[in-house]
Order: sequence, then C-alpha cells, then structure tokens
Amino acid sequence: MVRPRIYIGEKIAIGPGKIDLLRKIAATQSLAAAARELKIPYKRAWLLIDSLNQGFGKPVVETITGGKGGGQTTLTDLGKALIERYLALESRLNHTSYAEFNALCQLAD
Repeated sequence: MVRPRIYIGEKIAIGPGKIDLLRKIAATQSLAAAARELKIPYKRAWLLIDSLNQGFGKPVVETITGGKGGGQTTLTDLGKALIERYLALESRLNHTSYAEFNALCQLAD
C-alpha cells in the first residue's frame, strides 16, 4: 500500500501520521485519547496538529476545555477536508500504481 507524504509549499507536510492522528481525533473527540491509541506522546500529537495549524494559517481542530465531563476536541471543516482529500489521493495512487507496487514487492521474494 502506498501512503504518500505531501508537501505543499515550504510550510505544509501531510502524511500518514498526521492523517491517522486526525482520524483518531475524529473518532475519540480527544487529542489525548487519540495520542494514547496511536501510542505517541501527547506533546508529539499536539506538535503535529500545531504544525498543520501553522502551515495552513487556520486550525484543523477545535478544542472545548473544562466542564464536568472534561474537554473535547473536534475537527474543523479544514481538518475533515484534509482527511477526505488525502484518502482520495491515497486511493487513486494505490489504484494507478498497482502493477508497479506488485513488481517492487516481488523483488522481496
């Protein structure tokens, strides 16, 4: 399976790790829970999200703090679009590169 890393200009890098983190945030509605599930430190998860926020100049997540049940983190429309567009690109790349990918895998046999 091809999982690309995309560079947009000099400030934005999007790859499987950031996309997986965004997907986990969407599922858990928590940055801390997403980090735990991916087995990465919370600080690392926050730095990955912050790099996207800084690169795009707007947030990819929204955080609601406090309250009886604790805080909540949800994706912004930009965060949702990043997942959608990345997965579409990943699917297309895997579909069109199937023969070449299999040829590379056969080299390991």
